[in-house]
Amino acid sequence: MNSTREMEDSSTAVQQSGSLRLLVVEDSDIDTEILVGYLGRSGYSVHFRRVQSAATMEEALSEEEWDLVICDYWLPGFDVIHALALVKKHKLDLPFIVVSGAVGETLAVEVMRAGAHDYIMKDSLVRLAPAIERELREAQARAERLAATEKLLYLAAIVDSTGEAIIGQNLDGFITTWNAGAGQLYGYTEAEVLGRPMTMLCPPELQQNWPEILEELRLGKAVEHLETVQLRKDGTSIDVCLTLSPVKSPDGRIMGAASIAYDITERKKIADERAQMIEQLNETLSKVKTLSGMLPICASCKKIRDDHGYWQKLETFVRERSNAEFSHSICPDCMENLYPEFSKSINSQQ
Repeated sequence: MNSTREMEDSSTAVQQSGSLRLLVVEDSDIDTEILVGYLGRSGYSVHFRRVQSAATMEEALSEEEWDLVICDYWLPGFDVIHALALVKKHKLDLPFIVVSGAVGETLAVEVMRAGAHDYIMKDSLVRLAPAIERELREAQARAERLAATEKLLYLAAIVDSTGEAIIGQNLDGFITTWNAGAGQLYGYTEAEVLGRPMTMLCPPELQQNWPEILEELRLGKAVEHLETVQLRKDGTSIDVCLTLSPVKSPDGRIMGAASIAYDITERKKIADERAQMIEQLNETLSKVKTLSGMLPICASCKKIRDDHGYWQKLETFVRERSNAEFSHSICPDCMENLYPEFSKSINSQQ
């Protein structure tokens, strides 16, 4: 296998099950051919690229993704220490195995301290396949741990940036986590509440409800949309909507609970005002009856004809159909027409 053939293989290789994207830092075509042939006999479908200088290795790391780096200890003008530095420069967590000729134990230790994952002699390649399997597994485990850590950090950032109060507690009801939203809602800092009971946020008359809530959580049941009253640090009360959910470990064991609370004081105030207004309106309507429609009324005596055809006095008709009461008097015009002598007397007194 010559270098031209190797470069062609590297540009056409396809990832398969058991495939290996291998970057070989080696100045010998023959040693590279032996190495790749051994890996092929070990069950790997190898896509590889051979480099032998800092410039060609830099190019390879920039252009492609690799599963593994196998590096000779020393090349003309280049060596394993500089190769490791390039991998670190690109911030890659690649298994890095040194495969070289006879090198003293001191140099081998130096290489491992510099970041290599294993050191194998060229005349002992029987160790190579197991070493590759081990390092690939460990690299995958590191990647999974990193992804899990990044996910946790991302979720923690979401929890801390949300406006809702999110509080963690253990199964005994003591606070274990406290986000910024909780600090804004209740007025306490995280240091002031960690390790203290959740009941510190409850008015005394509501604290007796917590043992029952904790028991529900221990049984794996959530308590959803509980509208209740809680206390701020300054002693003022706030109306909150509270949801508590059990927190489970990966094996399904309930290890604590998380509560999410948000302030509904303004919403409650609006709802109470609306209810009060409706109550007042209903009370007013219960005292008033409304007359509507066409009312046949006599143009002379002003009697009104009812639904049965009978003519009733105006005040009788209205009194029977509403809560209105009448008090009788005489208007000035009628006083003058009917009782002119009294009208003049009244006008003179005014």
